[in-house]
Amino acid sequence: MDLTQLRDLLDDWFSTGLFTASGVEVSVGSVVLFVLTLAVSIVAGMVARRGVARSLSRRRRIDAGIAYAIGRAAQYTIVSGGVIIAFQFLGLDFSRLGLIIGLLSVGIGFGLQSVTSNFISGIVLLVERPVTIGDRVSIGEIEGDIEAINIRSTIVRSLSNVAIVVPNSELITNTLINWSLGDPRIRISIEVGVSYGSDVDAVRAALMAVAEQHSEVLGRPEPSIRLNGFGDSAWEMELLVWIEHPNRWRDIRSDLNFAIVDEFRARGVEIPFPQRDLHLRSGFPPDRAAD
Repeated sequence: MDLTQLRDLLDDWFSTGLFTASGVEVSVGSVVLFVLTLAVSIVAGMVARRGVARSLSRRRRIDAGIAYAIGRAAQYTIVSGGVIIAFQFLGLDFSRLGLIIGLLSVGIGFGLQSVTSNFISGIVLLVERPVTIGDRVSIGEIEGDIEAINIRSTIVRSLSNVAIVVPNSELITNTLINWSLGDPRIRISIEVGVSYGSDVDAVRAALMAVAEQHSEVLGRPEPSIRLNGFGDSAWEMELLVWIEHPNRWRDIRSDLNFAIVDEFRARGVEIPFPQRDLHLRSGFPPDRAAD
C-alpha cells in the first residue's frame, strides 16, 4: 500500500458518518477534531494560568492572590472558548440558546445543583477574593492554609500537612474565619492563675518580660496585662500580645507558655493547683446515739 492509498483510506475513515446533530452529519473526523480541540484548550488553559500567575507574581506590586485569580480567569476563558469551538465540529448550534438552557435545567434537576453551586461559588471566590492562596483559615474544626482554588473545590492544607478538599459552596454559605484577610496582625490571649500569696507587681513584671523577650511579639500595639477575676485559689491573670504572622500563632503561644513557666520559677511566682477544703465531723447526732 503506497502513501496515496493510505491517504485515501484515512480520508474514507475520517469521513465516515456516525450520527446527525442539528441537521449536520457528524463523522469520525469531527469527533477526533472535537477531542483534540478539547485537549488542546485544556492544556493551553493550564499553561496560560501558570504563565500569567508566574509573570504577574514576579512584579512586586501584584499580590500573589490577584495573580492567581487572573491566571485562573485566563484558564477558564481559554477552556470555554475551546469548548465552544469543539462543539462546532459536532454540529451544535449555539444560537439555539433555549434548547441549551432547557437541557441544562433538566440536568440540574437531576443532580447538578451542587456542581453548579460549587462552580459559581468558585467564580465568586476568584472575583470577590474573601480567601486567597496562602491565607490561614478556620472552617469549623479545620484549620490550615489555602493551597489552591479550583473550579469546584478549594484545597486546604491542614496543620498536619493533610490536603482537605472543601467544596467552594461551603466557603461561601458557611462561616469562615480568615486569619490573614486585611490586616494580618492578630492578638493572642494567654490566661494564667497565680496564687494569692504572690507579689502582683512581680507577676506583671514577669509577664511583661516574657512578651518583650519574644522576637515575634510586636511592640505596637503594646502587650497588655489584665487581672480578670478572683478564682477559688488564684488571681486570674491574662497576657495579651500582638503578632503579624497568623499561621504562627500556635507556636508563639506555646513559646510564651514555656517562657512564663521559666520566668515564674525565677521570680518565685507560684501557679497554684485547684484546692478544696474537706470538713470531717465525728460522732453521731443525739437521737442516733441513743439507739
